[in-house]
Amino acid sequence: MAIRFTSMVALLHRCKIMRLYVVMGVAGSGKTLIGTLVAEAIGGTYIDGDDYHPSSNIAKMSSGQPLSDQDRWPWLEVVVAKLTSIDGTALVGCSALKKSYRDFIRDAAGEAVTFIFLSGSKQLLAERMGAREGHFMPTELLNSQFSTLERPLEDENVITVDISKTPEEITASIIEEIQGRSE
Repeated sequence: MAIRFTSMVALLHRCKIMRLYVVMGVAGSGKTLIGTLVAEAIGGTYIDGDDYHPSSNIAKMSSGQPLSDQDRWPWLEVVVAKLTSIDGTALVGCSALKKSYRDFIRDAAGEAVTFIFLSGSKQLLAERMGAREGHFMPTELLNSQFSTLERPLEDENVITVDISKTPEEITASIIEEIQGRSE
């Protein structure tokens, strides 16, 4: 699925855009798809935070147990290290459900971070999670994800997007917001 944002890419490169982005949201919100599309559109690099979970975290989630803060902190350290090690514009998919996690990411990054919050209803996310195959996160953990979620506030440098639209529309909305912030 290639999306053509040629004129938007040219415009973004004439503007000063942020370097670090965290594509955040509960399981099933589309972090990987949207993060990949946005990275492609702005000439950045996308990495999936799920790739850096230790096997103990994956086993825990696969068995239907939510992660604790103690499980998440070491993972978040690795995610931030991977994000900041990328040259140029970098995006990472990371749930970043709590404000304390987002604060940690900002502090550990040592530079400005923009959060892209993929927001959707529990019903929509349950449908999406039920339809995907081969992912370790079972639909049963969606309630714990929503219980943990502390919706980001505007003072957290966040772009909030409704995920009920198509991936192309979501991506275009994010690009428009990035462009608007960089003028």
